[in-house]
Amino acid sequence: MNTPQFSTKRLAISKANAQVVIILAVTSFLTVFCIIASSAIWEQIKYQNKVINKKNTANVQLQKNIQAFNSLESSYSVFNTATTNAIGGSLSGTGDNDGSNSKIILDALPSSYDFPALTSSIEKILTTRNYTISNITGTDDQLNQSSNISSPNPQSVPMPFSFTVANTNYNGAQQLITALQESIRPIQIDTFSMNGGSNSLTLSVTAHTYYQPAKSLSITKEKVK
Repeated sequence: MNTPQFSTKRLAISKANAQVVIILAVTSFLTVFCIIASSAIWEQIKYQNKVINKKNTANVQLQKNIQAFNSLESSYSVFNTATTNAIGGSLSGTGDNDGSNSKIILDALPSSYDFPALTSSIEKILTTRNYTISNITGTDDQLNQSSNISSPNPQSVPMPFSFTVANTNYNGAQQLITALQESIRPIQIDTFSMNGGSNSLTLSVTAHTYYQPAKSLSITKEKVK
């Protein structure tokens, strides 16, 4: 038979055990919470450090880009305002070799495909030197080249063409080669054939020049992980 004193002791022990269990549960919860929270905070610190490092790297690159831009702007101004352009022409003249250096470069290597403009240029070279043109031919590839507008790393694209002139002589043949070599647009002769007599030659030329799509510049975003 339990005595009142024994029952009171058992009640006190049970109460103490319950308190210990509660304390252990709370302590375990707090310990796990602290571990998880500490891990999350540490990951956040590492992430923020990565972001800061990327920002610092971007800032350094930006400063270099600004310096490069200022240097390029200064060099371009000197290059484009020279008294005589790169091929010996005048900046203010209207001749074939006249114009600013930037214009000369754009004429030499246009950024868009334009086959009719090329044939017009060849026709002008020939007619101004009094050649009798039989034909100017080539394949107009405008449809395929229409999508080749710009590129981060543009490459020059060949533009083949051919033409025939009649009723010339050996001196005219030599002058024709010189005229093509002196053209603002770079022209590479692939074949050059002559038929007929010394004073009634027919010259057939196949050659190609180039155009180069514009260089595209884009600002990209980088996601830090």
